Amino acid sequence: MDTSDSTTSVTAGSDVNGVAGGSDVIDWLLDSDPSVRWQVQRDLLDAAPEVVAAERARVANDGWGARFLDLEDPDGQWAGGALFPADYWGARDTYEPGQPWNATAPVLLVLRQIGIDPQDPRVRESVAKVAATCRWEHDGQRFFDGEVEPCINGMTLGLGAYFGQDVEGIAARLLTDQLPDGGWNCEVENGATVSSVHSTISVLEGLLLHERATGGSPESIAGRRRGEEYLLERRLYWRKSTGEPMDPAFGQFAFPTRWHYDVLRALDHFRDAGGMPDPRLAEGIEMVRSKSQADGSWLLENTYPGRVPFPMEDGDDRPSRWNTLRALRVLRWWDEAATL
Repeated sequence: MDTSDSTTSVTAGSDVNGVAGGSDVIDWLLDSDPSVRWQVQRDLLDAAPEVVAAERARVANDGWGARFLDLEDPDGQWAGGALFPADYWGARDTYEPGQPWNATAPVLLVLRQIGIDPQDPRVRESVAKVAATCRWEHDGQRFFDGEVEPCINGMTLGLGAYFGQDVEGIAARLLTDQLPDGGWNCEVENGATVSSVHSTISVLEGLLLHERATGGSPESIAGRRRGEEYLLERRLYWRKSTGEPMDPAFGQFAFPTRWHYDVLRALDHFRDAGGMPDPRLAEGIEMVRSKSQADGSWLLENTYPGRVPFPMEDGDDRPSRWNTLRALRVLRWWDEAATL
């Protein structure tokens, strides 16, 4: 099976278990890497838990997950660094435009997003090496202690919670870093007083994963909900002050999302958090729905430039299994709630 071929023809057909897009789209999604297949089985097909678990178990040993793990350095890092590769410093001119995405933090973030099993022995060994050896470029802090920027700490909180590390110190710090408007900003150390959607979505994802792993606290749950309200007040895309789009790029869907915000990423967070959808998500939902192609797929629209370990899809303006999977599960959540 060629798991990198995103050009496979997909044809819209009748619904499958209530999933808009039809059986041909589902077949196209399933004709892919285990990391896509297990999430399709769980989120779109309601497969039996044992079927989902068996497919998920393949991620660390067969396909993209295994390839990422194979690239870990003997010292327990990827590319010799936490946020940036070791050879990046002093040699930036030799790198592709944009930020390199092949160091430890961006690789672990993708492993989390593709749903690698954190209990897999190979994964546990890899993460243990990160905890023992990896240090942040900021001031040499241990990886799972985090550093000072809320966007990085939000990501690290989610990684630690997902991979079974103690990140209570990061959770506490993020609550103190929450700004009066309800969100977060990576520049809070430099005096920022207005939140950033990029930082906010990173922290929200981290807080949600921390709640799942530990139960959270009344304070952390309240903090997450305040952060979600920050996005909802803007209907995910619109400036609260003027009603104009915050940034047209937020309507362009990327995967991996890296540190960037977009409407599909935000909607997938609210779906993951569960419960009845807030009506203020409606415009975002319609944006997602409007981007469905005639063949039932969604395109990759906004690949962030920079060196990567390897590509998982064929590039912008081509059918994207990741965006199609995420769009379908968001629409399913919304449409099923509308019938209740």
